Amino acid sequence: MGTRTGSHQLSSGLMVSGRPERRPKERPPRMASRPVIYTGGDVKTSGELGRMYGVDISAGENPPPQIPPRPPGAAARSGPKFPNSGPVSKLSSSSSFSGPVTPIQPTGLITSDQQDTPGSNRRSGQLDAAAVAPTPTSFKKANYASAVTSLGGQDKLGFRTSPVAMWVSLVVAVMSLMVVAFLIAAVKKAVILVVAVAALVPAVGILVWNFTYKNKGVLGFLRKYPDTELRNAVDGQYVKVTGVVTCGSLPLETSYQRVPRCVYVSSELLEYRGCGGEKANAKHRLFSWGCRDSEIYVADFYISDNKSGERAIVKTGYGAKVSPFVKQTVVVNAKEDKEGVSPNFQQWLSSRGLSSDNRLIHLKEGYIREGYTVSVLGVVRRHNNMFMIVPPTEPVSTGFRWRCCLFPTYIDGLILINNENDDIIPV
Repeated sequence: MGTRTGSHQLSSGLMVSGRPERRPKERPPRMASRPVIYTGGDVKTSGELGRMYGVDISAGENPPPQIPPRPPGAAARSGPKFPNSGPVSKLSSSSSFSGPVTPIQPTGLITSDQQDTPGSNRRSGQLDAAAVAPTPTSFKKANYASAVTSLGGQDKLGFRTSPVAMWVSLVVAVMSLMVVAFLIAAVKKAVILVVAVAALVPAVGILVWNFTYKNKGVLGFLRKYPDTELRNAVDGQYVKVTGVVTCGSLPLETSYQRVPRCVYVSSELLEYRGCGGEKANAKHRLFSWGCRDSEIYVADFYISDNKSGERAIVKTGYGAKVSPFVKQTVVVNAKEDKEGVSPNFQQWLSSRGLSSDNRLIHLKEGYIREGYTVSVLGVVRRHNNMFMIVPPTEPVSTGFRWRCCLFPTYIDGLILINNENDDIIPV
């Protein structure tokens, strides 16, 4: 038995067999998010923003509650502790670190400082002079971690002579004296004594010249040492890089002047010893200045090569051997009658267990601040495009310098030289 198939008419009037197709009902488009009501900056009608800062939204037209200011650090001591996971309190976590909470403005704008008085002319970005000027209240001795190197008792320069050469020189000197004494006794003429003295004076003069001019001669040699382009340096090469320095993860600060963001700081207390005076140290001689207290610190820092523009990290921390050549300036000149002794200097001395009673004292400080131009001599370590300058394993020799009549001087560790011009370059 056959089935009957119906027919229907199209919109054009044509009759076709079969049932008409069912069209899906058109549904209204769904919105991905609900419409947001314009609040006009009112925190009370801002929904989640108001609840985030503890504003009671159900209070109607009542003004938002004012949170009383607390002293700095009170929130950090008595506030709730926030674990790594779990629910967070309604108060913002920044309140436990930034001191007193600032009330929310009627416009809903959150500021980082309290409102100024109506008659205030303070502008954005300007700070009070009292807030900028450093007012140190404590001069305690810095106690840095192992990442900072202390250079208190390191000898950076020295002459190195082999034991064989020392014994040979001693034997030759003794034999020369014996020959001169024999000739004087046998010939009995003053001419021999004059010749011996004429030969001895230049030798003694050269020795004295080397000991007195040693530091200046080495510094002049290092300044004339040619700079190396860091980009073309190979791994293990001894280089000299000159450029602007920037602080690493641990910036330093001078102990007395409180100069911030330094990569190298030094403080040296010198005392003059007259006739019958006390010694500042075991090697203090009469009528000379002796070091009574010394604090020298250096940490890892970065340097940007002036020639190639490459940036390298200088490894001077964690007990590295460093030979600094940094100029110091006198910041305190205390006389025996205590003239020129300020309360800050008295506090600096007392914090280190020192005194200035009837003593002629100088306090010198030197530092390399961020933005200074310095020169670094060391061994480069290269990995891909990363550069690192480390101290050499063996002391470096300057060699004989015949023009200056200077013996070879050995410098131990990485060499750090500050520029004669102390202009700061913004970094």
